[in-house]
Formats: sequence, C-alpha cells, structure tokens
Amino acid sequence: MGDLRNGCLILLLILMGFGVDVKGENLVFNVKHKYGGRNGNGSILNDLKAHDNRRHSRMLTVIDFKLGGNGLPTDAALYYTKISIGTPSRDFHVQVDTGSDILWVNCASCEGCPTKSDLGIDLMTYDPKASANGKSVSCDEEFCMLNTPYSDCRTGMPCDFQVSYGDGSSTAGFFVKDDIQFEQVSGDLQTTSMNGSIAFGCSSRQSGELGASNQAVDGILGFGQASSSIISQLAATGKAKKIFAHCLDGKNGGGIFTIGPVVHPKVNTTPLVPDAPHYNVIMKGIEVGGQVLDIPTTMAIIDSGTTLAYLPHKVYSTLIDKLIERHPQLNIRLVEQSFHCFDYTGKIDDGFPVVTFQFADSLPLTVYPHDYLFQIEESRWCIGWQDSKMQTKDGSEITLLGDLALSNKLVVYDIENQAIGWTEYDCSSTIKLKYEESSGSAYTVASHNISSAPMMDSTKFFTFFLIIISILFNLLK
Repeated sequence: MGDLRNGCLILLLILMGFGVDVKGENLVFNVKHKYGGRNGNGSILNDLKAHDNRRHSRMLTVIDFKLGGNGLPTDAALYYTKISIGTPSRDFHVQVDTGSDILWVNCASCEGCPTKSDLGIDLMTYDPKASANGKSVSCDEEFCMLNTPYSDCRTGMPCDFQVSYGDGSSTAGFFVKDDIQFEQVSGDLQTTSMNGSIAFGCSSRQSGELGASNQAVDGILGFGQASSSIISQLAATGKAKKIFAHCLDGKNGGGIFTIGPVVHPKVNTTPLVPDAPHYNVIMKGIEVGGQVLDIPTTMAIIDSGTTLAYLPHKVYSTLIDKLIERHPQLNIRLVEQSFHCFDYTGKIDDGFPVVTFQFADSLPLTVYPHDYLFQIEESRWCIGWQDSKMQTKDGSEITLLGDLALSNKLVVYDIENQAIGWTEYDCSSTIKLKYEESSGSAYTVASHNISSAPMMDSTKFFTFFLIIISILFNLLK
C-alpha cells in the first residue's frame, strides 16, 4: 500500500506542477532560489526587480497558433487555427491567410454567414455586447482613419469594412476591438496565455463561397503587411516582432504557425517587392525535370490562403505541355470545368517531373508530383496548376503560389527586413523560436493538428481534473 500511496502522490504532484526527485521510497524536494540565502538588508528586492527588468527587455513575445485542416482540394482545402476572443472568452476557428490583412469573424445576426461546417467544428458568432471589453471602433479613431478608404465615414459613426476575395466571395461589417488570447511560448513545448487588445472585423453580411458548409469556418485571420493585420497591431504595441512562419503539413494535415524569429531550421531568403500589397517576389524562371522553360521574369504572390497555384497563360501552357510530353497517350479530360484530369496507375513521383521555381537571390522552390497532382478516384488524378487569368493594375500577369507549392516547407515571412524564405521541412516535427534578443536563446515549438485531436473545453477539463484529484486523495487515505 505504501508503494501505491507514493505512486499516487507522485502523480498528484506532477499534475499540480511540482518537480519531484524520487530516491527509494522517499520523496525529495530540491528547491533553491537564485537570490536565496542573502541577508535581509532590503537590497534583494532591488536585485530581483533589476533582474526581471533586464530579462523582460531582452525577451521577445513568440506566439504559437495550433493548426488544423489540410491543403487537399478534395478535402478541407484550407488550414485554420483556433483563437479565443472576448471576456468571457469564446473559441473561434479561423482560416490562416497570408494573402489578406484583417482578422474578421462571423457576427451575431449575420446575413449569409454559415451555420454549419463539414470540417467537424462547431461554428460560433461574435457578439460585442456579450463581452465585457468588446466595443465598436468609430470613424474618428486612428485605426479607422488608417485602414478604411470610405470618405463618408464621419465622427461617431461605426467604422465599416468590406473585403472581396479572388473567388468572388465577399464579407462586410464593422470593426470592433476586444481582447484576444494568444498562446505565448514560455518554454520548450510550453505556452502560457497572453491577452492583446485587437481591432478586428465583425462580419454582418457575406456572399459567395464563404457560406459554403463544406469549408465553413468562423472567419479569416489575415497575416498581411498592412497596419490592420494582427501581426502589425501586436508589433505596434511592442508585443511582438513582425516576423512569422508556417509549415503546412501536406501529408498529415495541420502543421506549425508561429510569430517570432525562427533560429532552426535556417532558411535562405529572397527580397519582397517594395510597396506591394501582398507578399510579392520576383520569379526568375521555372525548371521542369531539370529543363529550363523559355518564359519571362515575372512577379509571384506567396499566399497560404490559396489552395492551388495559378500561372500566367503562357507559363501555364508551357508547363502543362512539359508535364505530359512523356505520356502522349494520356486522355486528359476537363472535370468541373476547372481541372484537367487523367487516369494513371503508375507511381506519380516516378512518372512525372519535378517543377522548380527560381527566385531572386538564387532561392529555389521545388514542387513534387505528389504536391501538384491530387487523386480524386483510385486511379484518376487531377493537375493542380491553374491558368490564372489574373492581372495587376498595369496589366501584368500574376503567378499566385498557394498551399500546393508551400506545403511541406517551412516558410518565414520577415516583414521587418522585407524578405521571405523557405526550406523543405518535415512539418510534423518541431522548430525553434528565439525568445531573447541578446543571447539568442530559443524555445522548441511542435506541430499540431487540431482537426484530428479530440476537443475538450475548459469546463470538461476542470471537471476531469477534480475527479482525478478526488480519486487520488481517496487512495491516499
């Protein structure tokens, strides 16, 4: 019975967060404070405060967003994270999108907002009146004056927003400000809760694919460069640096999404195009199976909110011709008026070429056949490359690289130094984020897949914890 009691006590102490050394049947607690053992002359308090001030000045806020979803066109076709908003807080599942700027969530009494989702999540709506700190942003506030183009926005009026996306869908509503809870990285594979007061959109009207139940989430978390984005707001208050990274797991779903400087793995970078509205880079060329295509230098947008990859017409046609030149017998058919598909029974990676994009500063981005071909039936495959038919305002054609090209790579967006970089990586593993500026000390952050993990809310967890404690104390009697 003594062994059982000791074992239960050890488990209890572990659950309560104490470190325990076990020697034989005895429990030994080794506790020593860095400033312990000094004379009580009052100087210890100054030493403690000075120590904390020095540490806090060196520390960076690094944040971990748990990811769910995947980039498969036949499945979720998006990656999302969970954030907590308001007081009391409520959880919202939002798509992570580097191609747009603002965070917005479905608002109470929204017209056209989805009411159910096929992603296995319970949809929520936000009501600023139900939160102790929720309030509307008015037209005369600095955030509104910087981030809304509407000339009819007058003092005292609510600050409206409207966002249109490339697929024709749109959302509109008004800006609010409330507390958002972030998971601040506080140790290796550890996080603590951190609050930030953030302005975001409360969507009162939606149209298009945003309301489709097969991909419905509670909103979109924009990580663009504008001052309205969540990372810009955190940086403006000194809470974080304007550096973030993602590693989208194309094999298992989920992955890694963080704010903060990445120290491992190392990535090479290419410059961002100055004053561009998105994460634009200069694409120097494309190689297919080692052969360089005869195409002009063009501009490409890196966008995690896009599932596929869109190429200028000439680039697209040349690439497709190269892909199928080894298989002239393929019977390619158009499916759903968008996808070119074919039957193939061999190994995809052996039968089709690797595609490599070359960017400024000699940075390559390699896309394998298993990335750009997706299976819709047992032996039927579709090509993920699409003819973009998109142009900039000056008439230049655009390359848009989405999850199809970005999956299974760690992508780092260094807004402060106006650069972006990537490296091939196992997105089901870990990365290291720097949390002290001077020493370069780093914490380990792991991948997540909240779409496959069973969810337990805080009330259920607390009840479960009390039951465990009760059982252990009964055993110790």
